Amino acid sequence: MLSFESDYTEGAHERILQRFLETNFEQLPGYGSDKYCMQAKKKIKKACQCPQADIYFLTGGTQTNQIVIDALLKSYEGVIAAKTGHVSVHEAGAIESTGHKVLELPEHDGKISAFELKKYLQNFWNDENHEHMVFPGMVYISHPTEYGTLYSRQELEAISNVCHEFQIPLYLDGARLGYGLMSSNTDVTLPYIAKCCNVFYIGGTKVGALCGEAVVFTKQNTPKHFITFIKQHGALTAKGRLLGVQFDTLFTDDLYFEISRHAIKMAELLKQGFKKRGYEFYLHSPTNQQFIILENQEMKELHKMVRFSFWEKLDEEHTVVRFASSWATKEADVEKLFEIIDRYKKV
Repeated sequence: MLSFESDYTEGAHERILQRFLETNFEQLPGYGSDKYCMQAKKKIKKACQCPQADIYFLTGGTQTNQIVIDALLKSYEGVIAAKTGHVSVHEAGAIESTGHKVLELPEHDGKISAFELKKYLQNFWNDENHEHMVFPGMVYISHPTEYGTLYSRQELEAISNVCHEFQIPLYLDGARLGYGLMSSNTDVTLPYIAKCCNVFYIGGTKVGALCGEAVVFTKQNTPKHFITFIKQHGALTAKGRLLGVQFDTLFTDDLYFEISRHAIKMAELLKQGFKKRGYEFYLHSPTNQQFIILENQEMKELHKMVRFSFWEKLDEEHTVVRFASSWATKEADVEKLFEIIDRYKKV
């Protein structure tokens, strides 16, 4: 069946699979101390223009968010996030399971505002009862957001400045970071993210890797004994080479950016096709996720032939659904989608 369900429904880019075959019988040390992990770290530092960065490889996004947030927070602290943020909605209480509360802020197309963040922090510290409350210990944002939207340089810098003022770290979830960086509608670069954020991660699982995320601490602020902390969470991979080989490949010859740019190109074709046929968009997304409003009956009929994601109910007759392109989406897939839609419309 034709699928635009998500950006991690395929396996891995062929260059990564080829590197696995080429390196398969090499005997290498474990736990991320192999040469491929070291090479990948050097390449990522160079791409971030952040030579002082500390980099760690983990296998998945929820695991990464849980470990980074738990490591940075004290026992009495929580993490500030948008009401629609991934850690707030779609991680099954993974953050709360570590004893840390997610402190929600209003969202604006998936983003938080520096003004409301500062107001929240001021109100907390001005409250005479704050010793009896969950302390705001860090700020979580994602780029792209759950709605495929992006922070501008100005927005990112403003949030970073508020975090600096209140001496709390800013953490950026980059599960789909490649698609954000390669959008034609952004002024944010990888070095700029490294400059503004205390820690972020470069997503591989959704951007060409079989699995894997690269956590980047940018301010020589890695929590003490972080490797031990990772192992306590059951997340230290003995065959760390599996992650190192993938990120070494993704950051060779700009493959990560090349395949991300391809996904954006396919998303633009999706956008143009839906616009041409008069469909309404729930919001404007400049990345690989496109949110379309469908009549419920059409949604049911299309679902028989095409996979896409339910997002939220709009009203009694309409539903918001998501069509996602990926590094592996083919132009023929997009053409086939609209052939199916046109056939349905004629019926």
